[in-house]
Amino acid sequence: MKRSVYNHVRAKATLAIAARTATANGTSVDRALSGASGANEWFQSATLLVHTGAITDGTHAITLEVSDDNSSWAAAAAGDLQGSLPSIGSANDDVLYEVGYVGPKRYLRAVTTVSGATTGGVYGATVLIGFPNTLPLSRT
Repeated sequence: MKRSVYNHVRAKATLAIAARTATANGTSVDRALSGASGANEWFQSATLLVHTGAITDGTHAITLEVSDDNSSWAAAAAGDLQGSLPSIGSANDDVLYEVGYVGPKRYLRAVTTVSGATTGGVYGATVLIGFPNTLPLSRT
């Protein structure tokens, strides 16, 4: 199989692109391979991508939360992050932020904490999961 991003990485939306004026939790992203039955059948790496449009006001702090059970959530440990989580303001129109996650947790989600927003800003977040233990990946 040819080595390519298409064959080794999946993109999963966590915060839909929307105009935001309030704090919101993203949907969870499962790092386990589809149909995986064994504990070692999963994506070994993840990257949070936050993409902004027009930010008119407020501060929009992005965090990455992690979970073992998709129920109890906590902020990702600083030592498990590569790069810095963004705090988005009106000077951050049309920016793409990337933050790696190298920790052991199975479930990931982006969270935005908004303060001082009247009209807010447009942005969303995606989690890239990659380096699966099992190849080839299905496109489901």
